Amino acid sequence: MNRLRIVMIVCLTSLIVSCATTGPGGKKSLIFISTDQELSLGEQFDKQLRTENKVLADTVWQNYFNEVGESIVKVCDRKDIQYHFTVIESEQINAFATPGGYVYIYTGLLDRINNEAELAAVTAHEISHVVARHSVKRLQSAVGIGLLEQIAFGGNTSASRDVVNLGVGVALQGYSRANEFEADEYGIGYMAAAGYNPQGAIELFQMLASLGDDGQKNIFERLSASHPDTQARIDRVNQLISSKYQEITKRPKNEARISKLKQRLPKPALEKKP
Repeated sequence: MNRLRIVMIVCLTSLIVSCATTGPGGKKSLIFISTDQELSLGEQFDKQLRTENKVLADTVWQNYFNEVGESIVKVCDRKDIQYHFTVIESEQINAFATPGGYVYIYTGLLDRINNEAELAAVTAHEISHVVARHSVKRLQSAVGIGLLEQIAFGGNTSASRDVVNLGVGVALQGYSRANEFEADEYGIGYMAAAGYNPQGAIELFQMLASLGDDGQKNIFERLSASHPDTQARIDRVNQLISSKYQEITKRPKNEARISKLKQRLPKPALEKKP
């Protein structure tokens, strides 16, 4: 019996363990959750999120977010999955990504961005979390091999439900300081490669930092509630742009399209704007 169990564990390990590309330059990480499992979990996360949130009923905005997202996907380091981009109607100033390539942004954040470069910065940052498999790493660390066995063989519905709840929580609560810094770095590289002005990321950071006292936990404040950490991220991105991308900071940021589309946002979000 013990021998049979050992054989099963060895077989399972060979199936689900792989060194996956998780960053620019072919950076590898040991991932215990297979791509198929990740995609399955992503679908479950998406179903739960759509049940609990209101998807914006505006195909123009949805198509535009998808257009910006796909332009980043074309230059990112992970193309083995299909990405999905969804605008959620909410006054929250936030965006997040879940395993399997699902990226979400709230109308509250869209109402405050001023150009396409800023939207590209948000989108590239979240895609970077997917590329680096930050939420997957958190899941495999928190769940353990026992629960992964049950999910892999599809024999425990309650276990899958627990993982879904945990995964959604991870996406909404944010990541470690190291993970966020990594997503900042990847994101700047991706938006630059996609033709966007990386200075949009600085403007976005500064705008979000200025909202730090309004009681809302925005996308970049998930790292820490303290202003010094936010400033540290701004300083790091400034240094990165100065050292690698200074020559492209004169690219247009494309304000006109965003300005026009913001007029289509739900009125509550517009009335909330100071």
